[in-house]
Amino acid sequence: MPRKALKPREKRGMPKGDSVYNSVLVARFINKLDHRGKKSLAERIIYKAFEIMKEKTGEEPLEVFNRAIENARPLLEVRPRRVGGATYQVPMEVPMVRSTTLAMDWIMESARSKTGKPMCEKLAQEFMEASRKEGSVMKKREDTHRMAEANKAFAHYKW
Repeated sequence: MPRKALKPREKRGMPKGDSVYNSVLVARFINKLDHRGKKSLAERIIYKAFEIMKEKTGEEPLEVFNRAIENARPLLEVRPRRVGGATYQVPMEVPMVRSTTLAMDWIMESARSKTGKPMCEKLAQEFMEASRKEGSVMKKREDTHRMAEANKAFAHYKW
């Protein structure tokens, strides 16, 4: 047993922060949006979406982005648990990192599903809708919460 407490390991591969806003959240979103190794294209799309948000809302785009991620984050989700031959959907709290990742995935998924506009415009629209607590991302979050609420009877299987 060591005399000193061990230092917590830093997670490997965590982004430091993006070049413009110095935000880890924006850097994570850029890395998630990165397609076929074209990170510079992903950065261009995000920063263009931020410009569009600033034009349309008049607010600081980083605040709109953070509010959108915060609003889209799920608090509960259902996880399958196998108990005695039956599989139950057990509601569980979502850890902070996973809930943020889910919110980012949902925003990108709903932006990619739309057609007819450039990706930067679709992303800007999704961010603005999520920051106002409307749109398909918020519907997905509410569906997740509703599913957890419906399976509340199986909460005692959580371990």
